[in-house]
Amino acid sequence: MKNLSICNIGFVLLMFISIILFLFSLIFLLKDLIFFLEWEIISLNSSMIIMTFLFDWMSLLFMSFVLMISSVVIYYSKEYMSGDLNINRFIMLVFMFVMSMMLLIISPNLISILLGWDGLGLVSYCLVIYFQNVKSFNAGMLTALSNRIGDVAFLLAISWMLNYGSWSYIFYLEFMKNDFEMNIVMMLIVLAGMTKSAQIPFSSWLPAAMAAPTPVSALVHSSTLVTAGIYLLIRFNILLSYSFMSQLLLVLSGLTMFMAGLGANFEYDLKKIIALSTLSQLGLMMSILSMGFMKLAFFHLLTHALFKALLFMCAGAIIHNMNNSQDIRLMGGLSIYMPFTSSCFNVANLALCGMPFLAGFYSKDMILEVVSMSYINLFSYFLYYFSTGLTVCYSFRLIYYSMIGELNCGSLNMLSDEGWIMLRGMMVLLVMSIFGGSMLSWLMFNTPYMICLSYFMKFMTLFVCLFGGFSGYLISNISLFYFNKSLNNYLIVNYFGSMWFMPYISTYGIVNYPLMLGNIVYKSFDQGWSEFLGSQNLYNNLIKYSHIFFLFCSNNLKIYLMLFIMWIVMLFLLFLF
Repeated sequence: MKNLSICNIGFVLLMFISIILFLFSLIFLLKDLIFFLEWEIISLNSSMIIMTFLFDWMSLLFMSFVLMISSVVIYYSKEYMSGDLNINRFIMLVFMFVMSMMLLIISPNLISILLGWDGLGLVSYCLVIYFQNVKSFNAGMLTALSNRIGDVAFLLAISWMLNYGSWSYIFYLEFMKNDFEMNIVMMLIVLAGMTKSAQIPFSSWLPAAMAAPTPVSALVHSSTLVTAGIYLLIRFNILLSYSFMSQLLLVLSGLTMFMAGLGANFEYDLKKIIALSTLSQLGLMMSILSMGFMKLAFFHLLTHALFKALLFMCAGAIIHNMNNSQDIRLMGGLSIYMPFTSSCFNVANLALCGMPFLAGFYSKDMILEVVSMSYINLFSYFLYYFSTGLTVCYSFRLIYYSMIGELNCGSLNMLSDEGWIMLRGMMVLLVMSIFGGSMLSWLMFNTPYMICLSYFMKFMTLFVCLFGGFSGYLISNISLFYFNKSLNNYLIVNYFGSMWFMPYISTYGIVNYPLMLGNIVYKSFDQGWSEFLGSQNLYNNLIKYSHIFFLFCSNNLKIYLMLFIMWIVMLFLLFLF
């Protein structure tokens, strides 16, 4: 009962704070207010340590969404993690994770952002290795070490900010945007944002982080860890617009979006498919941000958080009922056995696809129409639309495998919708996934965007989505019969399914060759020449010489008498001759 009460208290407290912050964000948005607070922690002679906080409509709204999703996740964990003896520890870790994100959101200062940034990194490691096995430990190390690259870039950015009067970057964004030092800071911040938001070439840690419990995945992939890089670059968007890094970021994020969408069509692990869909949406946010549309990126960030958290919670309920099996080939007919969970799952999937009037439609449709209206090269334009089609493609493939047909797993599975605590948590996000997009669009874009497109361009988004859904259905049917027939097809499937061999390059490749070199050095030096010339050979020689000395010591009387006789014989021979 004690464990359950902690979950209840956490849910009520975070939801209450979330509602208050949402109301404050409305006031700040309507009145266009920004509060910049300074808290003097300590003052010694003329030196002061000051903590600064930035409250505007963006930070308050984002905090409201993070707290709302995390409160629902904590409530959901009450049933999902009920068999865990250390559920208190789990809830406290989740709470620390959320608090680190809060610190990152409201900080206009690089030092205090680093506290939240590193807090996210350290607590995410603890959460990924929560189920203690070899796979979790490997995934945790990959997650932590990939993010350390971004942390180092962040520390270098802090050191470059020493060229200015303080670490509060917000004072210098507008005035120093053409400064060389500020451009260096921008490059480092972009690198940090790319590692945290898993853009190419740092993408391999995101699917690996699926080793964490499903409630953690729902939190990480919706509104906390992976969105930290996007949020930081939204804050630095003035610099990004004037930097050449925006063009590089546009290409890399477009390729990330394309790669993740393609890889999800060849994946059979339920959680990994949803993780790759997160990666695809992060690429979409990053690419529209690099084009200078900061508000649109933030809008998609919030709408995506709603349906992605719901998607993971539905996936957790399905995995829970399938005796912890995550293979979609073993599913089927779930809509018959788990109607409410399946309904939530399908609503979240359709919102992800951009189904009209669900949460994802408002942001994705606007992003694609603004891209169509902008000056952009054909390659990036192709990546935007083709990746959107792939999103619908893998979503319909997932629905085909999990919802249609007969159940493919063991007959002893007790599939049901009777986990009422999990279902109540999902209901909150279901309502938000349906109405959240329209609500946010009315709030954030009170003056409508003027989007001037031709008749066919206006229908392009809808056409791409329909074509993508049809392709997903075809892939689901055809892949079983044709893809594994020959070695070439197997290599193609392996190439696309393993994120363009990125884990081999960024993980196994980096680790494998140093380990092989270490093995050679160990065999030839530690166990080879150094043993022959050093300790082992010295030991053998000492043993050999000690045997000789022992022989002398044990036969010393015989040797003495033998030498005495030889001496007498020599004296006798001298006297004779």
